[in-house]
Amino acid sequence: MDWLFPPFDPGRRRRSRRYRFRRLPLRVILPNVVTLLALCSGLTAIRMALESRFDWAIAAILLAALLDAVDGRVARLLKGTSRFGAELDSLADFVNFGVAPAIILYIWLLNEARGLGWIVVLIFAIAAALRLARFNVALDDAAERRHWQVDFFVGMPAPAGALTVLLPVYLALLDLVTADVYIVVPVILHILFTAFMMVSNLPTYSGKRIGARVHRNVVLPLLVAVVMTVALVVSYPFVMLSLGVLAYLVTLPIAWNDFRRRMTRDRDRDAGKANG
Repeated sequence: MDWLFPPFDPGRRRRSRRYRFRRLPLRVILPNVVTLLALCSGLTAIRMALESRFDWAIAAILLAALLDAVDGRVARLLKGTSRFGAELDSLADFVNFGVAPAIILYIWLLNEARGLGWIVVLIFAIAAALRLARFNVALDDAAERRHWQVDFFVGMPAPAGALTVLLPVYLALLDLVTADVYIVVPVILHILFTAFMMVSNLPTYSGKRIGARVHRNVVLPLLVAVVMTVALVVSYPFVMLSLGVLAYLVTLPIAWNDFRRRMTRDRDRDAGKANG
């Protein structure tokens, strides 16, 4: 604290000091800006839910998920990863994919169940927090994992959990279900299932290496497919979200079986090397 309250010493020759903030390169700042934009989108989703504009609330959650998928890739591309960015991303994810979906579901329907509905959304938010905490801890043990395990998450990731848990809202916006007291129990069961999947040890596909390498022969078809997908999402957002969630749920047992098959193959290979 001597720089703030210098000691009284008239005989000491004072030397001028310059205290300057350390300059940070733009490549470190830019990924954090993307993370903050995602956080703003998640908070906007809460506001939209409070105004009963659930379609816009869903759109804000989807935008937050897209930005969350981008910020880490931007940081790695620019070589701007930092511990601060990782912590900020985790806190933003808790708000965007834990708190915001819980509030949306409670305002949309579960307030009809009063205390029980609030307990259920609390369970989901806590599951999201535990999922993110476990993910942060797992980053320190990444070196001990097998090379192919990068293709899998342990449990359902928070963004996928948020988009999955909101499936009943998509169906209501499509007029396929009615938001009344008669569907409270199925919605509660769906929320609890999603919360369980988030904190479970079941392997799920990560998709981290999808698109890392693309053969030149499939570049044009891939671009056409991406454009068509974006057009369908813009034109029929809740239909595409519903189909996407259902397709993702179908991949859960497939991922579990694939993970077990690879683990069995590696164990057999290690046993063969030990015996040989």
